[in-house]
Parts: sequence; structure tokens; C-alpha cells
Amino acid sequence: MHKIGILGAAGIAPQAIIEPARRRNDVVIHAVASRRPGAAAEYARKHRLPNGYDGYETLLADPEIDVIYNALPPSEHARWSVAALEAGKHVLCEKPFAMNAAEAARMVAAAERTGLQLVEAFHDRHHPVFLHLLALKQVGALGKVKTVKAEFAATIPFDPKSIRHDPAAGGGALMDLGCYPVHWVRVFLDEEPDLVVAATGTRNPLGVDESITATLRFPSGILADVSCGMARGTPFRALFTVHCEHGAVEIENVVLPHRGHSIRERLNGGFRHHTIAGGTTYDYQLQALLDVVEGRSTPLTGGADAIGNMTVIDAIYAKAGFVR
Repeated sequence: MHKIGILGAAGIAPQAIIEPARRRNDVVIHAVASRRPGAAAEYARKHRLPNGYDGYETLLADPEIDVIYNALPPSEHARWSVAALEAGKHVLCEKPFAMNAAEAARMVAAAERTGLQLVEAFHDRHHPVFLHLLALKQVGALGKVKTVKAEFAATIPFDPKSIRHDPAAGGGALMDLGCYPVHWVRVFLDEEPDLVVAATGTRNPLGVDESITATLRFPSGILADVSCGMARGTPFRALFTVHCEHGAVEIENVVLPHRGHSIRERLNGGFRHHTIAGGTTYDYQLQALLDVVEGRSTPLTGGADAIGNMTVIDAIYAKAGFVR
């Protein structure tokens, strides 16, 4: 029985790890920790968890915990993921993995040094919808890929107290939302971009990006457009589009397909509009994590992938003129 400890009394944790764990009999959420006095105890009571610890160190010192879910702000990912690894725990770290590629590299080095698993929480990567897209490419149904476009946008109203808008905490549309489109195009094309051709963005009152658009060039010559935005009034949109030799494929809501999605395939003169049955992306992620921890597989969103994603994010920010 694996016992998971949650770093941070985070709003994402119930859907991301607590509820998926309750649907299994081989893992439990053992504790949550917060630096705010009493916050962890209240969170534990609300979500029916056995323990709530005041302080991250206390949670990392608990010998019963063997896996940590790091749900802290991005600015805290490197420090506490490394601390968890050094305390003998495997780590599932929320996206974005770190503040930059240099931090990501330090985290991965710690995992290699300790011999423990460090995985980034790109939950959508494991869902049958994304796997279907990859399969279309792998079996040759698409022919030669020409261009790809990845978009993720949603309203996150400006709040100076929100980590999503705070530059010191790792806020910004690209960090919070755009990390997904960057990941989609990298994984789908199975190569790393060699150039950010263009990038532009708008800023919130604190100076972080409220929207970003960028064009990436890959060694194969394929161009990928990625965009993200979180300004007030922005409708939810999570669209991945592939233009290819045999036509085009569009997937609506590739990030959370269990909440409703649509796959449109216009290939070889035909048209297919369909969905794929499946559980939540987070259930698949937890299964993938346990497979990695128990040695049945290697992580799809592990060290090299995480460093690669942060490297592209750094390059987009630099091209768009954001000093971070």
C-alpha cells in the first residue's frame, strides 16, 4: 500500500490526487501539509484525510509516506521536490515543473542522485484521447505532418494575491496554461524545437504575461503555433489541430477530455466526428505514477521531458521580451 503526502493545501489536489486515490485499493492519501498554522488540519478535516501537518518538513519526515504530490506554487517546486527526494520519497510535481530550465535540471539531478522517481503532472498525456492522436501519427494515418496548432485559454481574472498572476510565485499564462500546448506539440512531433521564430505577449498589472502567442520551428521543418491566455472574459478553449498530408485532425478539450471533448478527423476525403470513452485524466496519471514507482514502466513525463518543456518556455519568454 502506497501512502501519499500532499505538499500544500491546494485547490487542485482533490480532483488531481485525492479522489483518484479513493477509487483505488493500493494507495491512500496519508497527510497534507501547509505552512499556514491550522490550514492543513482544516484541509484534512474537509477532505477526510488522516493527518494535517503544520510545516512541510514534518510531512517529509513521516516514515509512512513514500510518495509526495508537490502542489505548491511553481516557485517552490524545485526546493521542496529536491527536499522530498532527499527524504527518500518519490515525487509527482505539479506543472509547470519549475521556474526555469536550470531549476528543472537541478531537480532531475537530485532524482538521479537519489535513485527515486520524479514525474511532472501532465495528466492529459496518459488519457486515451491523447494516445489516440499519437496512434494516428504512428500508424501513418496522417501521412506527412505539415503544421500543428495548440491553444489553451481560460478566464483567470486578475487578482494580485493569486499565484497565477504573481511573478515571484511563477505566475503567468504561459506557465499556468501555455505549458500544456508546449507539451502537446513537443510530444506529438517527438522532437525539440530548434528556434522560437516569433513570440508576443500582453502583460497584467504585475508584469506577468496575460497572453502569449509563439511560433516554434522544429528540426523536421514543421512549424507549430502555440497560444494561451487568461484575461477576463476569455472563453475556455483547449484545441489541438494537425494539418497533414492526408487532411487534418482537431481535438477539442485535449487537456480535460473527461469533461467533454470532440475529435474531428478529415482524412483521405472522409470525415469522422467522434469521442473516446475513458476515465478522468487524473486516474490515468495516478496509474502511470504507480507503474513507474513500482518499476513496471519508465515515466512519460520524467526528467528529460520536464527539462525540455521548461527550456522551450524559457525561450518563448525571451523571444517575447519578458525578463524573468
